[in-house]
Amino acid sequence: MRERPDPNPAAGRPNVLVIIADQLRPDHLGFGGHPLVSTPHLDALAAEGVAFGNVHVTNPTCMPSRASLMTGRWPQQHGTRCNGLPLDPDVSTLPGDLASCGYRTSAVGKLHHQNMGWDFEPEQREQIMLSEPQLLEDCLPDARRPVRDAGWDRWEDSLLHSEQPVTMPGDYYGYQEVDLVVGHGDRPSGHYVHWARERGFDPLTDAGPQRALDDHGGHWAQVYTSAVPAGLHPSAYVAERTCARLEDHAADGEPFFLFASFPDPHHPFAPPAGYDRLYDPADVPVPDTFHQDHSDSPEHVRRMAERRGMPGEDPTMTWIATEEQYRVACAAELGLITLLDDQVGRILQTLERTGLAENTVVVFTSDHGDMFGDHGMMLKHFTHYRGVTNVPLVMRVPAGLPGAGVGISPAARTAASTALVSNADLVPTLLELTGVSGHRGIQGRSLVPLLRGEASVHRRALIVEEDQPFGLDGLPAPVHIRSVITPEARYTRYFGTDAEELYLLDSDPEEAHNLAARPGCEEVVDRMRQLMLDELLALTDHGVRVRAAA
Repeated sequence: MRERPDPNPAAGRPNVLVIIADQLRPDHLGFGGHPLVSTPHLDALAAEGVAFGNVHVTNPTCMPSRASLMTGRWPQQHGTRCNGLPLDPDVSTLPGDLASCGYRTSAVGKLHHQNMGWDFEPEQREQIMLSEPQLLEDCLPDARRPVRDAGWDRWEDSLLHSEQPVTMPGDYYGYQEVDLVVGHGDRPSGHYVHWARERGFDPLTDAGPQRALDDHGGHWAQVYTSAVPAGLHPSAYVAERTCARLEDHAADGEPFFLFASFPDPHHPFAPPAGYDRLYDPADVPVPDTFHQDHSDSPEHVRRMAERRGMPGEDPTMTWIATEEQYRVACAAELGLITLLDDQVGRILQTLERTGLAENTVVVFTSDHGDMFGDHGMMLKHFTHYRGVTNVPLVMRVPAGLPGAGVGISPAARTAASTALVSNADLVPTLLELTGVSGHRGIQGRSLVPLLRGEASVHRRALIVEEDQPFGLDGLPAPVHIRSVITPEARYTRYFGTDAEELYLLDSDPEEAHNLAARPGCEEVVDRMRQLMLDELLALTDHGVRVRAAA
């Protein structure tokens, strides 16, 4: 573990508990305005703390976004620009900074800092081979050739974990202790699978779509009732191990950073019995943009629309659903969200019972969203609609610390609910609240001025990146997408094509009318292009100290 002088003793500093969901949009929560879903524990947390309403991810993909949450940097700087690129183990991280200053650091659940599997989907592999065959054929060495022990990038390999319990390194990206869930749905690997086996159930053989209790009409292979009992579900494991760690922290009294990461409600949408029929698909509201004709959308989206109701063979790819497919999937997802909320409730109750709540900053967020019916689309990738870039962010700060939710003014709450925020901003915020100096090159901006009510504006603009080594019909690989978002507009450029998008959010908050090619909008497009250039230049990496030559 890296050590450095600490001008402030760890004693007396607040603890930090970060709870994160996977692929969850804020308007699928009670406090986010969903008319059906029951999330009383998260709703209470939002009421006690501060809910930020206009938070966007640096990249709407798991690994890049999670790396930004750990480093406070954009993907082009931390290096994990897409899934399949393990986070550089030499990078500085939030848990590493805290550990070097006396914090106990641990993680439970899905981390996804390294690859969980070791091959692409067949369609993805074909796309990569057609566009950049050297990436898979090893014809050329990488630009960087680090000297590391073999296996350094396989700590989250699902097959490795399925065979026997794996002892993780004592400094895994800054975490001193890790309990992993590797994968999604009801049959992931990791330390979870051995926990479940000890309790008489093997998820790898007794769960999954082949063992489903109900396929919900067979509308989509990604929706079914899991055979895993609710008490042995991955979400129950995350809650149990998190509560056990909280009990340990209450006993030792040392300041801690605990990252509790639920792999739900990411697809497959496979709630266990008891949560699978909580919501009737007939009651699920259809988004206003569901039947959008996409005549002014980019070509790849128009081609999706031509195949409405036909999900691709690749389960990770965006597609456009029928109303029935959407309603059935959404009802199942809401069941998973209520299951998650129940488990979050267990964690928060343990925090209160142990007396830790009085000195613990609690954060709830997600790594990215899901289209879930907006514009008819499902899942993510290859689009930067708000459904995939916007995530929940709730912070509850103990009384006595800067930004304490208790007594925060209505004006400050309003500012937080509307201010433009990046998920990279969480790192400098938590560093400031804990009094830790952090590391060089952090590009996020602390939210403490908003929490204190000292600011009403946080960012004038932010960049969302997306790079994919594979493409899809109408958008050939490799894909490079950049968006610049302001409070008033969103402009997106699909580099390598002539596709652009422009949405004026004041008059079109649902992003239903692409004005990029509309006569009379040329000046706005030019202004947004210039703003994108300015913001991209502002992300120049300053993470390594300049040293003068002799």
